[in-house]
Amino acid sequence: MTSKSISRRALLRGASSSAFAFTFVPRHVLGGPKHTPPSEKLNAAGIGAGGKGASDIRGTADAGCNIVAICDADHRRAAGTFKRFPKAKRFKDFRLMLDKMGKQIDVVTVSTPDHIHAPASMMAIKMGKHVFCQKPLTHSVYEARRLAEAAKEHKVATQMGIQGHCTEQTRLICEWIWAGLLGPVRELIYWTDRPLWPQGMDRPEGSDAVPAGLDWDVWLGPAPHRPFKAKYDQGPLKGKNVYLPFVWRGWWDFGTGALGDIGCHAWATAFWALNLKYPTSIEAVTSPVNNEAAPAWSVITYEFPARGKLPPVKLTWYDGGKIPPRLKDLEPGREMGKNARVIVGDNAAIFNGRIIPETKMKDLLQTPVPKTIPRSPGVYKEWIRACKGGEPAPANFAFSGPLAEAVLAGNLAVRTGKKILWDGANMRCTNVPEANQYVRREYRKGWVL
Repeated sequence: MTSKSISRRALLRGASSSAFAFTFVPRHVLGGPKHTPPSEKLNAAGIGAGGKGASDIRGTADAGCNIVAICDADHRRAAGTFKRFPKAKRFKDFRLMLDKMGKQIDVVTVSTPDHIHAPASMMAIKMGKHVFCQKPLTHSVYEARRLAEAAKEHKVATQMGIQGHCTEQTRLICEWIWAGLLGPVRELIYWTDRPLWPQGMDRPEGSDAVPAGLDWDVWLGPAPHRPFKAKYDQGPLKGKNVYLPFVWRGWWDFGTGALGDIGCHAWATAFWALNLKYPTSIEAVTSPVNNEAAPAWSVITYEFPARGKLPPVKLTWYDGGKIPPRLKDLEPGREMGKNARVIVGDNAAIFNGRIIPETKMKDLLQTPVPKTIPRSPGVYKEWIRACKGGEPAPANFAFSGPLAEAVLAGNLAVRTGKKILWDGANMRCTNVPEANQYVRREYRKGWVL
């Protein structure tokens, strides 16, 4: 072969081949989706495409994925996402989507109402798909345990959608606590203005025609069947939406109340910094509770045991407009606000990411605390990096599973109205037998975990 007959492509292929190998080696040579070259795009499917689902699918695309399939039982809510990704195949039932397109899908986002999280995530995991699932991860304690176990067994990359866990503030708080700035931490306090939807209500009577574009049976999923109802006909909620959109959060069959909505977001930093896992007891004071909906407000107290040299921790949760007494270290004139996260140590406290009082923060941070935790590129990018064989995402199911279990266990105390003693390792209430019926729910025929 003469020099004139050697093409430019051949020269590039032969010269400095090691420089090109990492970028261009086909995926199958590296052993499948768990060893994907960083430059190669993964194929993503989204389960839930309206509301938070829309932003999760968009974030996954921005992280470098091809959106090949989109599933939502309500195509009205998904319309904007369908328009944004016109080449993606459209489905209403995730089971059908995964059955038909499983071989084409590498990663899955699950951004549905809480009651669909576990069955959708589990099916994807068992098929070897990497999974990003919105908080509170699952609808029940049992489901959270099983998802974490399945993710480990199938060696897939996972992430729970708690975006705050990826922030600089979260890392700084952990580093401050580990450096001893607060001293021993013995108390956590959280309050939220949630619910922003109705709670404490009874199920309305009657039914309405199911709107075009909504598959009500698929939307119900594993929950018991009930007739579709669009709006309340009477009472204080007259004219308000009953189930869709978003207000499903208040119904026990579909949501997990204000606690489930915000708890995983709020608690994640302290769980990481303090190495928390299972509480030993939980007690709740609430507005009236029924079997249909979460209460309008609640105050829930958790007790966590000592962990090695770390002392026991008391965690108090307030929702529905309830707030604790004024913090003693909060400067005069400074508002408590409607939403807050407080970590109380023997030497100092952190209020919404800042040490209080501010004068103490300046004193304690005169010498910068070393940054020992790798910084995050963002909730979606760190998950996709893990999907391609990188470090596990910090909110992977090994971490977020136990976090979700602890949060959701609070609803056992809410629903029974009794202080429960909790055996977290065995997922069992030891003193209130009737609480155990809420640890695991029965699925409707045709639905499995």
